[in-house]
Amino acid sequence: MSAATTLERTAPLYEKVRSVIPPMEWPVFADDIEAILALKKQRDAVILAHNYMTPEIFHCVADIVGDSLALAREAMKVDAKVIVLAGVHFMAETAKMLNPSKTVLIPDVEAGCSLAASITAADVRLMRGRYPGVPIVTYVNSTADVKAESDICCTSGNALKVVESLGVPAVIMLPDEFLAQNIAAQTKVKIIAWAGHCEVHERFTAAEVRALRADHPGVTILAHPECPPEVVAEADYAGSTADMSAFVGREKPRRVVLLTECSMADNISVHHPDVDFVRPCNLCPHMKRITLPKIRRALETMTHEVTIDPTLAERARLTVERMLAVR
Repeated sequence: MSAATTLERTAPLYEKVRSVIPPMEWPVFADDIEAILALKKQRDAVILAHNYMTPEIFHCVADIVGDSLALAREAMKVDAKVIVLAGVHFMAETAKMLNPSKTVLIPDVEAGCSLAASITAADVRLMRGRYPGVPIVTYVNSTADVKAESDICCTSGNALKVVESLGVPAVIMLPDEFLAQNIAAQTKVKIIAWAGHCEVHERFTAAEVRALRADHPGVTILAHPECPPEVVAEADYAGSTADMSAFVGREKPRRVVLLTECSMADNISVHHPDVDFVRPCNLCPHMKRITLPKIRRALETMTHEVTIDPTLAERARLTVERMLAVR
């Protein structure tokens, strides 16, 4: 199959992303994209891609895209036999927990998460012993064994609703300290935090936000709630990646900054060519481990399969299902 023929067949896909992928780069992607599209049909597979995936994955091979909450919800509706998770390992675990009979693949087993690595199941048990009777709300950015020791999960998009749905005076919120502090500022519920941080979002500073305003008069600044509270306080709006995307679509800011992972701005800008995206973003080294060649190899070789002990998975799944029941 000639490169020219492949380029011709993938030209409609390139039209979707030409604003964020230079023409000279497309030939590097085109062959893998065409192969992946064929392999999905052969394997009866779907690709779930997080908002932090690069545009050639997000817009060209993914079947379902979104933040961690959207991917958790959509994973439960998947009919395909195989799920490829284009994201990090805890997301693949969540997909497996919600689809125990399906094959779940992650293209790179080293695609981890600094938040998930910041706490263990033993740590959760320690917190439960230290604060008896206090419910444990655990961010989905956590491993299955940590979820299994918790009472309910949350995402950055529904954390406030989850906390307040419990009807208690205090909760333990793990493992993101900044998310916990940002939620605490919005509720009367006392929140006991853990000192875990996202290596992408913890690097943003309030001084950086002020410098952005000085350098780009009139800019609208959106911050992810995993950012430090002083950064959120300086921003115009704080929300999950889904909330940020919705804000841009709803408000149509002339110029905007997204204080989150770099690919987020690229992916949203495809749908909003009239919005000027200033990009002082930070790269997630774990998300960037997921590439087109690795997705292709995952489908060709059916690796790497995610497995979870059934007893552990059942306990962890309950915490996710409780979260999904909160409206």
